[in-house]
Amino acid sequence: MRLWFARNRPKPRAFLVSPTPLSDDLIELIEPSARWIDAYLHTTRSPACTGDIVAALTRRDLLHFLNQYPRGRQVENPHQGHAHGYTFWIRLRRPNDLEIAGSISLRIGNDENLRCYLGHVGYGVFPPMRGQRIAERATRLLLPLAASHGLKELWVTANPDNLASRKTCERLGGELTDIVNLPNTHPLYLRGERRKCRYRIMLPLDPSLS
Repeated sequence: MRLWFARNRPKPRAFLVSPTPLSDDLIELIEPSARWIDAYLHTTRSPACTGDIVAALTRRDLLHFLNQYPRGRQVENPHQGHAHGYTFWIRLRRPNDLEIAGSISLRIGNDENLRCYLGHVGYGVFPPMRGQRIAERATRLLLPLAASHGLKELWVTANPDNLASRKTCERLGGELTDIVNLPNTHPLYLRGERRKCRYRIMLPLDPSLS
């Protein structure tokens, strides 16, 4: 069985501070912590999330995540297929009733798994907040941090039938390079996914630009 990650463990990567604020006039990217769990669950328990996979999340699930990835930081572990990276929760800066809008992850590296299947960026916006281009805004906020890690381009993948995600990639300036089949040993395939659209987003040379 082919393994979809590097076989040799690279040198540990550093975690960096973003050179630009992780916020705009609508959202801010916050480090996951226990203080936000109630707000997170309040969103996932809203009627608009009924039937969505996030509605099944529990306090125990979130505490397990925080224990496994303190501050949302994931240490690279090629033998488990884990890339070095960050996860942020997306918070509305002027919340009404619901405050946490979703999450976004930035994965650092340049291996086949990231370029072809998983992508450097993964985002999920909760149903009540969709339609406000929050995923696009959150991705733009992460571009300077990605550039600080030396990335010159980002690969973002989307399922062919996920038109909202594909439009997000296009608005970010992503170029659709191809649509690939997932290997039948890949975790995403085992989760039921079959194909991925691959979008390439070129990063500015100056990390302070977005």
